[in-house]
Amino acid sequence: MDIATLVNMSAKAWSLAILSAMHEGVPGRQANLLTATGAGRSAFAQSMEHLVERGLIERNPGHGHPLRPEFRLTESGRQAAAIAYAVVQAATDSPHKDLLRRTWTVPVLALLGAPRPFNEIGRSLGTVTNRALSQTLKSLEACDWVVRTVDESARPPRAFYESTGTGAEIARAARSGDRVVPPLADERARPAARPSSA
Repeated sequence: MDIATLVNMSAKAWSLAILSAMHEGVPGRQANLLTATGAGRSAFAQSMEHLVERGLIERNPGHGHPLRPEFRLTESGRQAAAIAYAVVQAATDSPHKDLLRRTWTVPVLALLGAPRPFNEIGRSLGTVTNRALSQTLKSLEACDWVVRTVDESARPPRAFYESTGTGAEIARAARSGDRVVPPLADERARPAARPSSA
């Protein structure tokens, strides 16, 4: 699955949870999905609208009420939902699973199956700001989903980020549909880096 699709899947707070629930077979009606996800009505409506706009879900013709429509996964939505389910399952026992509701958590982790420097992560994501990326990485480091290491032999020293623990499981789940990005050209043998406390 390409990185742009992962960004679209996680751009709204409850998108991943909705897709995961529909993959499990939860009926595509508001009441059922609200119960399954625990979302608030306003945030849920925004997430549903976003998924429709991105072509991942659609109204199910002939089902539901005009004011309470029923939705179903589109063809592309079925693949996205399978990945969303795998991602949610990877974090299901983590006390930090609410991080999946943040826009950049899953796309960032998907890129960190191998160590990557900050600037390369930002370029791969495209639309993320440096501030948003920095905040995301700090949050992921704080819950031990990402580890930061520093190559002190470089001048200046260079930091790399890599998923670990639950973060690594989420990264594998997010990449399960396809490779998200090719290996970096500079991912050649380099001096061993040491974990950073910063």
